[in-house]
Amino acid sequence: MMINTVWLRSFCTLVEVGHFTRTAERLHMTQSGVSQHVRKLEEQLGVELLIREGKQFSLSDAGERVYAEAQDILLALSNLEQHVGEDPPYEGLARVMSPGSVGLKLYPHLLALQSKHPKLIIDYRFAPNSDVERAIAESTVDIGFMTSKSVLADVSCIPVAEEPLLLVTPATVEKPNWEALMALGFIDHPDGGHHANLLLGPNFPEFQHCHQFSRKGFSNQIGLILEPVSMGMGFTVLPAHAVEAFHKPEHIKPHPLANPVSETLYLCSRRHKVLQKRMETIIAEARRWL
Repeated sequence: MMINTVWLRSFCTLVEVGHFTRTAERLHMTQSGVSQHVRKLEEQLGVELLIREGKQFSLSDAGERVYAEAQDILLALSNLEQHVGEDPPYEGLARVMSPGSVGLKLYPHLLALQSKHPKLIIDYRFAPNSDVERAIAESTVDIGFMTSKSVLADVSCIPVAEEPLLLVTPATVEKPNWEALMALGFIDHPDGGHHANLLLGPNFPEFQHCHQFSRKGFSNQIGLILEPVSMGMGFTVLPAHAVEAFHKPEHIKPHPLANPVSETLYLCSRRHKVLQKRMETIIAEARRWL
C-alpha cells in the first residue's frame, strides 16, 4: 500500500496548526478539502486518526503514531525535492573526452579550475574522434571535443576553435623541402595519414599519399609522438597544441608553410540533452583557452 503523501502532508499540517480553517489557509485549500484528505487517509490506513469533538479534535493513538512517523518521511521528501532542483555551477562530476592534442591544451586548465573549486570533479579521457562520438551518443560522457563533425543524428556539434596543423622536423632541418622529407621518413600516429593529407597536399606538388615516405616509427601516445622526431629519426604532422606541449622544444622545429591548414574543433554533446550548470562552467573555461 502506497500512502498518499498529499493527504499525509495535510494531516500533519492540521496536527501542527490545530485548526481546520487555518490549516486550509496555510495549504491554500478549502476547509472541506482538508477534511476530505484526512478522511481519505483514514480510509486508506483503515484506522481513525482524529477523535472529533464538534469543531475540536484530538489525536487517537494511531494518529499520534502516524504523525510521529510522518515527520521523517515528509522531511526526506522535502530534502529530495531540494536536492533534485539544485544545479550548482562548481560542484559535481564533469565528464569530458577529446583527442590528445586538445586534451594536452585543455586538461591542465581544467585541473586549475578544480583546484579553485574542490567539489568540481574532472573526469578527462583522451580518445580519437570515433570514440568521442560513440561516448557522447551513449551518454557515457557529458561533452566532447572532435576535430571532425559527427555523422550521428544524436550528436550535436558546434565549431568552437581552429587548430593549426604543423609540419615538425628535427631541429637540425633548416628548410623542409620535398627531398629533405623523403630522406627523413615519417613518424606516424593514429591521425598521421589524415593530418599529412590535409597539410602536405596543398604545400607539396609531389605529395600523393603518406605511403610515399618510409615509415620510421609510430606512437599512439600524444605526448610521445615527437620523441623520435626530437632524436632525428623522422618528421611528422601534428596539431599545434601537441607541439606546444612537447617538453623538449629545442630539439624539434615546427615549420610555417606557404599554405597554412587548420582543423576545425567542434564542441559536441548529446542532442536535446540539457547540460548541467557545471558543464556550462567547463565549456566557458574551454572556450577561454581554445
